[in-house]
Amino acid sequence: MIVTAEEERDFIKNYLGPAFQNNSINTRIIVYDHNCDRPDYPMTILSDADAAKYVDGSAYHLYAGDINALSTVHNAYPNKNLYFTEQWTGGNESFSSNLMWHIKNVIIGTVINWGCAAIEWNLASDPNFAPHTNGGCNECKGALTITDNVTRNASYYIIAHAAKFVPAGSVRIASTNISGLTSVAFKTPQGKKVLIALNEGISATSFNIQYQNRSAFITLAPKAAATYVW
Repeated sequence: MIVTAEEERDFIKNYLGPAFQNNSINTRIIVYDHNCDRPDYPMTILSDADAAKYVDGSAYHLYAGDINALSTVHNAYPNKNLYFTEQWTGGNESFSSNLMWHIKNVIIGTVINWGCAAIEWNLASDPNFAPHTNGGCNECKGALTITDNVTRNASYYIIAHAAKFVPAGSVRIASTNISGLTSVAFKTPQGKKVLIALNEGISATSFNIQYQNRSAFITLAPKAAATYVW
């Protein structure tokens, strides 16, 4: 199934958008929903005012391209939302490599590039990565593996670093990085500050969390992520 950017633009402009408007449908229209290697695709739609007026934003995966493509689209169309809607962890991939890559790109990378949602694929599976539709992914590992017991996998912890501490309505605030350390910070609706930090190095990294006139000295283990709240 291939839909070109021009076809999607014209479908939204001439059919879907007017149908939503005429029937008072408030469901958001989110375009593209594919890899970060083609930011030109959503921008083709957003550059057309008659189509863009119906569009809430665009959605992305990262099986190709670079997460910084989200900033390319944001810089061109800052009034449109950006969503990261899918990235799977493989059944034959290691917990540590998945944790590192996904925290860096899906959690931190999405948000520092103006994304407002970060979604992992998929929620739950059995030990054979089922159920799925015929032709579907046969090695997409669930955040949970369901048997007689429940096993928490990499995606569970990837999402938990943000989901447990960054509630809906939180906003990103500035954070600075040192060599080998990647981070993103938030202010929650309750006024708490949240910092998610990733140490990509092969040795422990020490740093200070400084806020206003106070600081906390932190040591983060190699190839580890941590979430700090104050």
